[in-house]
Amino acid sequence: MSEMWVRQLYRGVQGFRLHTAAALTSEINPAEEEFRTLELKTVRQEKRTMRDRKLTPILPPRYKRQKLDQNWGNVWPTARTFHPATVPFPVRQGYPATGQPTPDKWGNAELMKIPNFLHLTPPIIKQQCEVLKKFCTPWPAGLETPAKQNKHFPVTVSINSYLHSSPSLRDARARIVTMKVSVKSLELDNHGRDKLLRLVKDHHDPKTDTLTLVADRCPLSSQNRDYCTYLLTVLYTEAMKTEPWEHEKNVADYERYVWEGSLSEAAARAVFSARDDSPPEHVINEYAKAVVELHNEGEDDSSVSRYRESVLKLVGLT
Repeated sequence: MSEMWVRQLYRGVQGFRLHTAAALTSEINPAEEEFRTLELKTVRQEKRTMRDRKLTPILPPRYKRQKLDQNWGNVWPTARTFHPATVPFPVRQGYPATGQPTPDKWGNAELMKIPNFLHLTPPIIKQQCEVLKKFCTPWPAGLETPAKQNKHFPVTVSINSYLHSSPSLRDARARIVTMKVSVKSLELDNHGRDKLLRLVKDHHDPKTDTLTLVADRCPLSSQNRDYCTYLLTVLYTEAMKTEPWEHEKNVADYERYVWEGSLSEAAARAVFSARDDSPPEHVINEYAKAVVELHNEGEDDSSVSRYRESVLKLVGLT
């Protein structure tokens, strides 16, 4: 665009004439035509100094750094999931693949699923017992043997408590109560003992002469314990009763052979009176024991042999 043409274009407009002419006639510096960038963030041109990188040494697994005389209670103090790097001995668990050994402890899910008792080693148990000993009382004198314990404590009540991880703390098995009573401690006569054994049936153990009562009908163990006490009271009371029809029982109705008042006792007394010298008391007791065993336990070589020897002693042939 020429200067003459611009002057003719703005000739009638005052206020722009001199200014426009001065602006157009001024020389343009080539350096001002360069596009300037907008700096939003100041960039430092300082040169960073490189730091020396320290390489951390990789330590061996913990089981290789453990000492032989270490306190295992500090390593495994409580029950926890199996950790292979903590156990200093090889452990294998799981089903082996074909031609492969049993999986070792590393990455073994079978070892982590099952509970372990690594926190209950014999030295740790002994150490814990020593700590708990100060809270315990000495064992009572006169209860050193089971026979003495049964004499002073003929009734034993057993209950079980269960602790497991579940939404409910209740366990149906915790309500079961087992009561064991020594029949000898009840001090029953022959009639009462016979009647009691008829009432309890299979709940009596003839080897230990123990009556076992189990209650699980009530929801709480305390209720079942009261029920066992009530049941024992009823059994004892009924055993001590004598109904009129019980007097009709004769010798043939007895479940076991009774020496007192039997025909064998009468025959033995007749033999005693026929002899000039009366046999000693232990000979009579030995004969009575052999006769009772032969009737109640059955015939075998040992019982027949004892019966034969007792008869020979009774008649004075030995």
